[in-house]
Amino acid sequence: MTFLLLALAVLVAPLPARAADRLRPAVHDPPRPVARADGPFERAAAWDLLAACLRAGLPVPTAIRAVAITELDQVADLLGLGADPVTAWAAALDRPATAQLARAARRTARSGSALAAQAAELAGRTRAAAVDDAEAKAQRAAVAVAAPLALCFLPAFLCLGVVPVVLGLAGQILR
Repeated sequence: MTFLLLALAVLVAPLPARAADRLRPAVHDPPRPVARADGPFERAAAWDLLAACLRAGLPVPTAIRAVAITELDQVADLLGLGADPVTAWAAALDRPATAQLARAARRTARSGSALAAQAAELAGRTRAAAVDDAEAKAQRAAVAVAAPLALCFLPAFLCLGVVPVVLGLAGQILR
C-alpha cells in the first residue's frame, strides 16, 4: 500500500521549472529560417511554401513569418499591426527579389482575389526563368568550347584536306 502511495506521489508531484519548460513547446519563439532563399529555386520553393500556408488559411503576416523570408519581415510586422496592405508592401517593391510578389499582394488586396494563387504562379515563373537562364548559359558554354576546337581543326582541315586537292587540280591544269 505504501508503495502505491509513493508511486502516486511521484507521478502527481510538480516537475521542476526547467524540466517543465523543456517539455512545453515554445509557442512564442519566432520561426527560424531553415534555409536562405538566395538562389532562384530556393526563392521559388519559398513562394510555394507561402502559397501553401495561405491556402491552409493562415493570415498573410503569419504565413510570411512561417516562410521566414527576411526581406518580408517588415511587411509582416506592418500587416500584423494593421497597416494598409498598399503601405505595408511598399518596402518590398524596392527589392528585386520581392517586387513581383509585392505587386501581386497589393493587387490582390484591392481586388480581393487570393494571394496564394499569385504566389504559386510566381513560383512557377521563377523556376521557368531559372531554367531558361541555365539553358542560355549552357548554350554559351557550348559556343565557348567549340571556338577553340574550330581554331585547331580549321587549319588542319585546310592543310590536309583542301590544299592537296587544290595543288593536285592546279598540277593537272598546268600540264
